[in-house]
Amino acid sequence: MPEPVTEVSGKAAPLEADDVDTDQIIPAEFLKVLQRRGLGKYLFYRWRYEGGQLTGKFVLDRPEFREARVLVAGRNFGIGSSRENAVWALVDFGIRCVIATSFGDIFYGNASKNGLVCVKLSEEEVAELREAAKSGTLSLRVDVVNGLIEASSGRSYRFEMEPHVKERLVKGLDDVQLTLERYGDAIRRYEERIPKFSIPKRERVYPY
Repeated sequence: MPEPVTEVSGKAAPLEADDVDTDQIIPAEFLKVLQRRGLGKYLFYRWRYEGGQLTGKFVLDRPEFREARVLVAGRNFGIGSSRENAVWALVDFGIRCVIATSFGDIFYGNASKNGLVCVKLSEEEVAELREAAKSGTLSLRVDVVNGLIEASSGRSYRFEMEPHVKERLVKGLDDVQLTLERYGDAIRRYEERIPKFSIPKRERVYPY
């Protein structure tokens, strides 16, 4: 069960790339890792490693961005395959919010089930935030409940979020829990109407 997320605060890191797919976020060879804990070291593996060694050149490995909790990306973040591991890797690395102009539909849904906040802003707003984040000093407070981003630069940004996505994040619900939250009473009433059947025990047959 994901933890409830009402806001995310922390350093913002710029990712100057559009159309980042889930294979770039976490390559297919690491999908055999079934545990979520530890997946962060494989995040953006092909961009961060050479010959199995961390180069330190990628933005999230640079000293000023190592504690970043917000990633400011571009267009179509998380497109591609449906692998939920992409979300797990981001969260395990420490990223709790991604800001972009648009997201892959399946990635966006997976994010809301795992406590990763995805915020959609206009291209102009994303470009402004990404430029400001390059300094390594930009901090953001992302208020999920009120749809507001407050930047340490003094700027603020409003965003919209689908009601069911916000509900998942704020209450910390997965699909099963969201169903019970909305339809639990109806499910219980239905179960009460179902006739109760008892299955007779089979007699043991002794061979002669």
